Amino acid sequence: MASLPPRVVFAVRETDYELLLARHATRQQARFFLETRGQDLAGLEAQHEAFQQVLHNARAQVPDEWRQALVRRGEFDRFLFAADDLIVAVGQDGLVANVAKYLEGQPVLGINPAPDRFDGVLLHGSAEHLGKTLRAIAARDCGLERRTMAEARLDTGETLLALNELFVGHRSHQSARYLIDTGSAQEPQSSSGLIVATGTGATGWARSIMEATAASLQLGIEEEALGYFVREPFPSISTGTSVRSGKLVVGALTLQSRMNEGGVIFADGIEHDFLAFEWGRQLKVGVSSRKLCLVRP
Repeated sequence: MASLPPRVVFAVRETDYELLLARHATRQQARFFLETRGQDLAGLEAQHEAFQQVLHNARAQVPDEWRQALVRRGEFDRFLFAADDLIVAVGQDGLVANVAKYLEGQPVLGINPAPDRFDGVLLHGSAEHLGKTLRAIAARDCGLERRTMAEARLDTGETLLALNELFVGHRSHQSARYLIDTGSAQEPQSSSGLIVATGTGATGWARSIMEATAASLQLGIEEEALGYFVREPFPSISTGTSVRSGKLVVGALTLQSRMNEGGVIFADGIEHDFLAFEWGRQLKVGVSSRKLCLVRP
């Protein structure tokens, strides 16, 4: 039986214009809402049209005999990604991180639809040359970065993956309480939570924390290691501050919750996709066996 032609899955997120329409139902209501706040809808419409043009140009580059699919960020957890799919993420860097945790080794190419607005650290492709790049990917004739991902695993068996970082803490601004065990040190803590970052995430939230605290950890994007950073640990009669940051090369970071309610674990800034981390629950965070296979044309 003849094999099916390759399938290109375009991963996108709603534009700001689309989100505004979804909230206000009609263009007229959206425009009125912005005008009452001294803002103009035209700019968002222009950005939306520019994005749609980039997406159209990219999809037009797919070979005629190949298959295509389009999936939005809110549908990632319900979409069935096939093992031989080629993923093209058109959007911000965060979109690559969002889709990565639903994949199992499929190659991902990022396209920056607005270089004047997005840094594009993970976006190495272009819509104009997508056809050539797709053929190279299918022929396994392209560069791949196998980027390390982090995995959080609760004692319930629930897991969560992250390309950039995992956050562990309280869902509000209350103090997060937990027992931290690095393998070489153990300490009860009260803090603003902590993050566990990969080499990819070391240029984002972790970098801000390192700059603010003068901590310094070197993490390669493909290095089988993670960095952890405790945010604003508070010293008290029952909590300490000696464990602040470190590098996990082997083993896992273990945390036990001491929060009666509100404890959460979320990945890559997606707060609504979380695991509950309530009193007594034990969490282990370590390097995941999964990798992001990021295409470098």
